[in-house]
Amino acid sequence: MDSGKRTLLIAGAVLLVLVAVIAFVVVSRLRGNNNGSSGEPVEIVYWGLWEPESHLSSIIEAYEAEHPNVTIRYSQERFTQYEENVYTRLADPQTTPDIVRINNAWTSKFQDRLSPVPPEIMSVSEYQQTFYSCAQQDFTGSDGYLYAIPLEVDGLALFYNKDLFEQAGVSTPPRDWDTMIETAKKLTVTDTSGTITQAGVALGCSNNINHSADILAALMLQNNVPMTSADGMQATFNTSRGQDSLTYYTSFVLEHRAWSCGLRNDLEMFAGGKLAMMFAPSWRVFDIINMNPGINFDTAEFPQLVGNDQPVHFGMYWGDAVSAQSANKYEAWQFIAYLSEQESMKKMYAAASQSRAFGEPYSRKDLADELSDAPYVGPFITMAPYYTNWKIGDQKSSEQALRDAISAVVDSRSGVGSALTEAVTTINEAFVDLYGQSASP
Repeated sequence: MDSGKRTLLIAGAVLLVLVAVIAFVVVSRLRGNNNGSSGEPVEIVYWGLWEPESHLSSIIEAYEAEHPNVTIRYSQERFTQYEENVYTRLADPQTTPDIVRINNAWTSKFQDRLSPVPPEIMSVSEYQQTFYSCAQQDFTGSDGYLYAIPLEVDGLALFYNKDLFEQAGVSTPPRDWDTMIETAKKLTVTDTSGTITQAGVALGCSNNINHSADILAALMLQNNVPMTSADGMQATFNTSRGQDSLTYYTSFVLEHRAWSCGLRNDLEMFAGGKLAMMFAPSWRVFDIINMNPGINFDTAEFPQLVGNDQPVHFGMYWGDAVSAQSANKYEAWQFIAYLSEQESMKKMYAAASQSRAFGEPYSRKDLADELSDAPYVGPFITMAPYYTNWKIGDQKSSEQALRDAISAVVDSRSGVGSALTEAVTTINEAFVDLYGQSASP
């Protein structure tokens, strides 16, 4: 064999060895990423919100057993000042948690401080197939990337006192807003001086209704009001339809007299058996039961406008996100993806149900049948395919602007047009403070 052929054979053998080595290294790293069997120790700091550590401990232990190099440090944070605390901590690489829980209305505000979901962790198509459409709508940033994975779904529902309905001869909760007026009047009781002693429905005010801003926004969305400009940078709901929505909302105090701004908080009134109907997300069930364990109540779907071809429901839920400052982004997303699996969600729900009426309603579409007929929870699952929201910007200031508009009308300080003009101005000023004149969320 001549020297040229020998050289080619040696070069070929060397190349094969190199390819084998590279393949071994790649496979080893992939295995390390998938099961934590190799690699440097990784600590994931996870800020939760609603669930105590005991509800996740078995899931965390199972995950750490599969990923020996990963340690999950879970902390249940307080809801008080949570939005401000998370927003501030996400900007500091020294103190940022790896995983935080964000509200579905916060994406535009938080986007620049979050890491998008890696497509190899969960592709857009897989996300669409797994979760309700509202999740993709709400957690997609202006750049088209997904920024959170929901571990629950929730929204506004109608809460109604079954005993008060029976006493008034009302068989079912109202499914549309025309019927709501009739039902609320029938369930309202006054004394000889005209003072409300039993309210029909908590609608019309802002000072004593916990979710007044959300209810008004839901009415606007049902009424096809354009809440913001296409880029989400300007509030635009001061339209004739927006004004009609505010007029309808306040009519339950100003015209129908089914509620009064002088009454106690809607939650207190309902738990005390003095309010027939109120609107709230699912977790208010726990508050009511804690305040009055013997109360006979249930939940129903949020009423709809007569004539709408498709239901419009108001989504209010949370998703888990990863800090852009995290040193362990990929590992953090791996753990969130693990939490979003069927079995993990079922375990969390079962653990939570040991200490309260139910766990967090499933965000996965393929688990809908598990809860569609469950007490209290069923309507929230039925509504889930139709949840929507709006690009609220800064949630605190936007909700306060809507509450102020309600109060201005009820207190006769301004008409609906002027009240909404002031609300739009306030929200747009907050947008500028948050994003800057030329920035986009």
